[in-house]
Amino acid sequence: MTVFLCESSFDGILTGVYEAYASGLGPERCRLELTDEYEPAMFAEYREIPADPVKAGKVANKVRSFMSEEAYVCLYRASLHKSPERADRILRFIVLGLKNGRKTIRMLQNPVVYEIFDMDRNVGREAHFLREFCRFERLESGIYYGKVGPENRVLEIVADHFSDRFPDMDWILYDEIHNMAALHSGKGGWLIREHMTEEELTRIDEQKRKDPYVDLWKVFFRSIAIEERKNPVCQRTMLPLRYRKYMTEFEQK
Repeated sequence: MTVFLCESSFDGILTGVYEAYASGLGPERCRLELTDEYEPAMFAEYREIPADPVKAGKVANKVRSFMSEEAYVCLYRASLHKSPERADRILRFIVLGLKNGRKTIRMLQNPVVYEIFDMDRNVGREAHFLREFCRFERLESGIYYGKVGPENRVLEIVADHFSDRFPDMDWILYDEIHNMAALHSGKGGWLIREHMTEEELTRIDEQKRKDPYVDLWKVFFRSIAIEERKNPVCQRTMLPLRYRKYMTEFEQK
């Protein structure tokens, strides 16, 4: 068995797909793993593949033209999933797609297709939750700051939403699970910053101040609640507990 090791970025995964397919080994004799998440196996040959935008672009164009734009978007979102097997699943989906073309995305009875579909759905659901439950607070510098803790790497999807919603604001959205942040400028544009340092995070914490709107929001939240109609089980279904520690109205004391 030959294992190709690729970077966890979408370009990195598509480059790995390019090299694995070009090797001619076929999915039965090779796997695609992530460099920083794989578990070594006995009797396997490992080949490390650096990300190559040109090779990744060729794979992306092939998926778009031969399978569909929908399939490409589905694979992109699957690449953001938390599963350490996402790279290999993407490889097998593309290999299958090169045989079946545009109908591939509808072949949900096939385990390879269903796995990608399920990963895409999971990422989309979490991104939707974060768009609804994310809370920002104003720092002393005037920048708005929000913190989230998603299981999947959905920051890019969520940042694009808030960039459209708050185009004139300077804001930072920090993902503490993956230690990355989306930085948006009110002058236009946003970018993803990987590996925020302790010094940067400490500076942000030092700028936090008592915002009167925080208390107003909490009062509003309590005042609209109807005591007789409280249903904790239903509330947990609509608002999972893991999101609450990042929300102003559920802030821990």
